[in-house]
Amino acid sequence: MSDRRDPAAAPRLRGVTRWLDTRFRSPAAIYGLIVFAAFLSVDSDDAHDVWELLRTALLSLLIFFLAHVFAHTLTDHGERGLARATGDAVQHAAGMLYAALPASVVLVLAALQEWSVDDAYGAAMWVTVAVLAVLGYVAYWRRGAHVLVRLLGSAGTAALGVLIIMLEYAIH
Repeated sequence: MSDRRDPAAAPRLRGVTRWLDTRFRSPAAIYGLIVFAAFLSVDSDDAHDVWELLRTALLSLLIFFLAHVFAHTLTDHGERGLARATGDAVQHAAGMLYAALPASVVLVLAALQEWSVDDAYGAAMWVTVAVLAVLGYVAYWRRGAHVLVRLLGSAGTAALGVLIIMLEYAIH
């Protein structure tokens, strides 16, 4: 039922939207999505199998996550105390890890099906581009843009994300 007919559905929908926003539509999540895709791009050249590709990219992302938490904690703990600053930092940076989930699920499924590294990498990148496109569409939808502008914004967001991933790959 839509939330227009069921008054109890509106708060649940807002709760789900808020949950998705904090995990997938935050600056940290978008950064994590781009960085994880870049790690996959770099690691795909040397990985012997899909499990190695996933493991290496996830470990690299985890290191960036820890660096982000460390930096955030270091700058805030003087005002908030170490425990609160660390908790806030983890919460702030968690989107970096959530953002890796869609491509990671694809890679796990590909590994279980014994796909080649190239095929698994390609599928993971298409999922990443799709996530970027959805994020772009949602951003323009929230602004009340016409559907054509939303679609153009979606394509532009995905294209810019791919460009950034390619630039990251090129320097590594």
